[in-house]
Amino acid sequence: MEYTINKLARLAGVSTRTLRYYDEFGLLSPVRMSSNGYRIYGKKEVDRLQQILFYRELGVSLEEIKRILSSKNFDGQKALESHLSALRIKQKQLNSLIANVEKTIKAAKGEIIMNDQEKFDGFIQKLVDDNEQQYGEEIRSKYGDDAVDRSNAKVKGMSKEQYAEVEELSAELNEALKAAFEQGDPASELAQRACELHKKWLCFFWDQYSKEAHIGVTQMYVDDPRFTAYYDKIAVGCAAFLRDAVLIYCK
Repeated sequence: MEYTINKLARLAGVSTRTLRYYDEFGLLSPVRMSSNGYRIYGKKEVDRLQQILFYRELGVSLEEIKRILSSKNFDGQKALESHLSALRIKQKQLNSLIANVEKTIKAAKGEIIMNDQEKFDGFIQKLVDDNEQQYGEEIRSKYGDDAVDRSNAKVKGMSKEQYAEVEELSAELNEALKAAFEQGDPASELAQRACELHKKWLCFFWDQYSKEAHIGVTQMYVDDPRFTAYYDKIAVGCAAFLRDAVLIYCK
């Protein structure tokens, strides 16, 4: 079955403007143009649009979606299975947060007693689930299931004070790393302070610290494009800079 741009837009719940932009962006082009100049889409384009919308729902950028769908190794079936897994995790997170809100409302009404730890259960679970979804396969392969499970258990046991401290420490680390990167010297006092902050941050998640593991994880930041992209948001080249600074820090 073929669809005009208007019919496909209504079917998918998007605007015709969005479909035109996807065409201009090189993400989704019509199979052909009709004699009167209308964009016409076929089954292949419908399936591709579905994949695009799944990725968008999961927060993937258009640039990254284009790269994924254009890959010679792209497997539509595996992608759908991955979407299902990610959406189930998202559903679990939402259910946890909904339960947290419902419990908080009851506590506010005096119907139940809710301790401070319980107030952060949904947020901490989301932190664990997000990390597992994005990096679980790599870190389990590198460090083993036992180490990752112990780390997850440690995070789930965080108090509200520890959770707040991790958030503040993460922001402080990124600020220090950006300033050190701008100086350009991984051996500088500021760069080494950033390494100390990074160590402190890691120890919230690891049950034991070693210099070898610290060096290894910063090398992974360079080797894995997803980690690199995170640090490149601070400054392009920041992942490699942190790796070099940690090599000095861990001598």
